[in-house]
Amino acid sequence: MTEAIISILIGLVALAIGGELLVRGAVGVANKLGVSTLFTGLVIVGFATSMPEMVASVQAALIDSPEIAWGNIAGSNISNSLLILGATALIAPIVLTGMGKRDAAVGLGVSALLWVLTAAAFGSLWIGVGLLALLISYIVWRYRHPRAADEEDEEEGPDALWLAALLLVGGVGVLVFGGNILVNGAIEIATILGMSETVIGLTIVAIGTSLPELAASAVAAFRGKPGLAIGNVVGSNIYNILLIGGVTMILVPRPIPFELVDVEFAVVTGSALLIWILLARGKTIGRGLGALLLAGFAANTVYLLLAQ
Repeated sequence: MTEAIISILIGLVALAIGGELLVRGAVGVANKLGVSTLFTGLVIVGFATSMPEMVASVQAALIDSPEIAWGNIAGSNISNSLLILGATALIAPIVLTGMGKRDAAVGLGVSALLWVLTAAAFGSLWIGVGLLALLISYIVWRYRHPRAADEEDEEEGPDALWLAALLLVGGVGVLVFGGNILVNGAIEIATILGMSETVIGLTIVAIGTSLPELAASAVAAFRGKPGLAIGNVVGSNIYNILLIGGVTMILVPRPIPFELVDVEFAVVTGSALLIWILLARGKTIGRGLGALLLAGFAANTVYLLLAQ
């Protein structure tokens, strides 16, 4: 138990350091490439911080445990939308300037698509390929059609693109290390406390693999980079469904576990709808709303624990 607690503390420190490195690198990359920090958060940071989910879900698919893979995708998206956005708003209110509503609409659309695929019991290799094709199309479309509202005031970053990229990659590496060591410690404690593997997968593993997003978004919001914070959350949700879901479907080409349709995928879609409404209509995600998002996440977690 003592070693597990030490692992959790080391993981938290690594997450804080990795988040700062990643944000500095991401801002530098955005400045040097002439793109917005929102685009960087959506495409680059969203992809990078989704790698823990990718590894966990692919490993589960390879051992023929798609329930864990899809449960991780659902749990991670719920963590992104409710836990990460809520915690980030508590740390520093996120000022919205019309940014990201198109991307939130894409996130809502792919969440609803996943819910429909599950309810209809569709599953095949070609559906997986189609999900990956949708992701590629989204990235190309997003790069070719930026909006003025996506832009933020430039902040001086590293002098060279290679240094900015090095900071970004290094930050991701430290985040993944911190997330892994924290999750391992948490799983050890949960096992000692008698939690089931399913609940561990839907809660601790899903939350743990979302820790890089939490650290990155929290640091970005604290440093006044709302585009990076929002882009990271929305982009990660899109990657989780289209990239990780697509790869999982290709590796295990059969219907998504139906038990996820009634609650978890409904919460995934509902939280995606909430993000779209906030970005389309809201001006600020303040601490009060952040607390409500965290309360929703806590309620979902309690439900999972009571339902095991």
